[in-house]
Amino acid sequence: MINKILIAVLFTIITPITESKAQETKAPQSQNVPIQIDKTLTPDIGDIKQVVEIKTDDASKPVLLFLSGGPGSSMINGAPAFTSLLKSRFTIVQWDQRDAGKTLKLNPSPAQPSVALMEKDTLEVIQFIRKELKQEKIYLLGSSWGNVLGFYIVKNHPELLHGYFASNPVVSQLASEQELLVILKNHFKDNEVATKELATVSMPSVVDEDMFYLRKWLFFKEGKSFATSEGFKTGFLQWSKTWSPVWNEVTRIDLPKTLKSVECPIYFFVGKNDIQTSTAITVDYFKALKAPKKALFMFENSGHQIHQDEAERFQNVIIGTLPVM
Repeated sequence: MINKILIAVLFTIITPITESKAQETKAPQSQNVPIQIDKTLTPDIGDIKQVVEIKTDDASKPVLLFLSGGPGSSMINGAPAFTSLLKSRFTIVQWDQRDAGKTLKLNPSPAQPSVALMEKDTLEVIQFIRKELKQEKIYLLGSSWGNVLGFYIVKNHPELLHGYFASNPVVSQLASEQELLVILKNHFKDNEVATKELATVSMPSVVDEDMFYLRKWLFFKEGKSFATSEGFKTGFLQWSKTWSPVWNEVTRIDLPKTLKSVECPIYFFVGKNDIQTSTAITVDYFKALKAPKKALFMFENSGHQIHQDEAERFQNVIIGTLPVM
């Protein structure tokens, strides 16, 4: 700062005094005012336009990119409920994946989505964000299915991450689905309709109705009465036309066999009441996983949607993992 003042004083020798004063007052303002961003971008990702939303009151804050669950779902509209505290410490980035949310409205995927295609999309989005915000590394959070994409980055590009948050992660999904089927059959043993439908389910899935009946009775068990409606069945089977091939790929993922160690800090968020991605399977995987830094946080009042069930604690735990400033 002293050097800048000396330069300004010397500059007055050859310029009018009023001009030098203007320059002296402008320089500190341009350096100290944080860059605010609140915009939706549509970069070319995977040969289509994909929607990326960036919100921050200071673009120098570390980036936190959310990977939505689903597949085929969006976290953007509900984001204020689970980012109100996070925005004080992060630049918040939301992305609507291909054939989901605002990206689907903008342009449907010309190719059938697959795990490999969407992993490639994820890496392209991260590279775009790094360039756009001029940051070498980011924080990444996967919710449910989003962990399929997130763990791909953790495994193949840990150098891009400050850390990874795995919320209700997909770990060994076939085992989770098989465990869920047993739980539902036992829970609904006195319900004639449920017993009949669940008896037809095969895991691994053979037909789309296998997954439909599992989700129908899971949601009904959770108090979502709409799950027994014809409208829900119609919507689910429509979803299946795009996403069943992807989910069948997901059920073949078995992280305890394919990813035994990671090279970035990793934090597991587990809903105690989650039976969609088995809590027990996740805890066992966490215990065996080797990492430079790891922690598991159990959310006692949550099921499969921690960011909705315990939004305040969800955010505070994330903030608590950050280095002390």
